[in-house]
Amino acid sequence: MIWEPPLSEEGRRWREVARKLSAERFAPLAAELDRDQRYPWENVEALVDSGLAGLFVAEEYGGQGASFDVVCAVIEEVSAACASTGAILTAYALGGTPIVLAGTDEQRARYLGGMAKGQAVSFALTEEGAGSDAARIKTTAVREGDGWRLRGEKIFIGNGGASQHYVVFALTDPAAGTRGITAFMVGKDDDGVVIDHYEDKMGIRGTYTSNLKLDTVVGDDAIVGEVGRGMRLAMQTLNAGRITVAAQSIGVGLAGYQVAAREAVRRETFGHPIIDNQGISFPLADVATRLTAARMITHQAARTYAEGGDVSILGAMAKLDASEAAHLAVNTAVQVHGGAGYCKPNVAERLYRDQRILEIYEGTSEIQRLVLGRAIKAEAAA
Repeated sequence: MIWEPPLSEEGRRWREVARKLSAERFAPLAAELDRDQRYPWENVEALVDSGLAGLFVAEEYGGQGASFDVVCAVIEEVSAACASTGAILTAYALGGTPIVLAGTDEQRARYLGGMAKGQAVSFALTEEGAGSDAARIKTTAVREGDGWRLRGEKIFIGNGGASQHYVVFALTDPAAGTRGITAFMVGKDDDGVVIDHYEDKMGIRGTYTSNLKLDTVVGDDAIVGEVGRGMRLAMQTLNAGRITVAAQSIGVGLAGYQVAAREAVRRETFGHPIIDNQGISFPLADVATRLTAARMITHQAARTYAEGGDVSILGAMAKLDASEAAHLAVNTAVQVHGGAGYCKPNVAERLYRDQRILEIYEGTSEIQRLVLGRAIKAEAAA
C-alpha cells in the first residue's frame, strides 16, 4: 500500500542490511530500552560493525560513501524497528554534516574517520532562550593567546554524553549578530567541558539528550569553516537534518500504520474484523495516503540534496509533512487498539510517545510553516 522509493542496487543492499539488523537486533530491544531508559551501546556497536554508522562518510575517510537517499532509506528502516536507535543514527548524520560541508581535510580525516568507527559527533546549537530563534545564542568564543576561550552552556543535545566530540556554535563577534557566530570542534574530555544533566524524555527514551557546559580553550584548528560564518553553516546543516528527520518520521509512521492495520484485521466486533467498519478503514486509508505522499517528498528532497540542489524549501516540506503524517499514523494506531493502546506495554503506546519529538526538533512544524510562508510571499511578490 505504501509507495516504495526506487533505490539503486547498492541502496537496496544497504536497506537489506538495515532490515536484517532491525528485525534481529533492534526491534526485540525497543521496549526494554524505552522502559529502562537505557542507551543501547550494543545497537551502536551493531551499527558500526555493519557499516551503517559510517554510511554517509566518504570512503576515503573509512566510511561507505553512500548517497543521501540511501542514508534516508536506512534511517527509515531502523526507525521503524526502534525509534531510539533511529534517532541515534539521525544524530550521527546531523553531527557529521558540518564537517562534511566545511571541515578541513584534517578535520574530515579525524572526525569523520572516527565516526565510521563509532566515535560520534553531536551538533550543539540550542541554548536556553535560543531554540527556534537560534541567533540568540549567548555562548561566546573570545581570543585567548593563540586560541579561543569558549564559555556558555548548550542544551537538548541529541546523543549528548555518548558523543566524543561536539560542533559548538559560539559568538566570536557579538556586535555582528548572525555574522558573528563561528563553529568550533570541542572534545568531550577537554578541560572545562562538563556534561551534568540528562533529560528524562517522553519518548525515544533509549537515547541520551544532554547539556554541555563550556569553559575551555581550543585552537584555531578547531574552527569549522570560516570565522563569522557559523550561522550559515548551522542553517545548511539543518536543511539536511530536516530531511533525515523526515526519514525518521516515515519509519515511525510506517510502524504505526502496520500495527494499526494488523490490529484492525485481527480484532473483531459484532462478528466481523473492525477493519470492515468505515470508521476504521477510512482513517487507515488516510494514513496510507499521507505516508505515501510524505515519503515521496522526503526521497525527492534526499535525491535533490545528493545532487547538490537547494533543499531549503523541499526539506522544510518533507520534515513538516512526514512528521505530521507520522502523528496521524500513531494516533490512529492508538485509536484502533482502543483502551489497550493507551496502556503499557503496547507498541502503539510507545510509538505515540516516540513520534511527538519529530514535530519539534530540527525545527518545529511552526518554523517549517514560517519558512514556507516567507518563500510563498517572496514568490508571489516577484
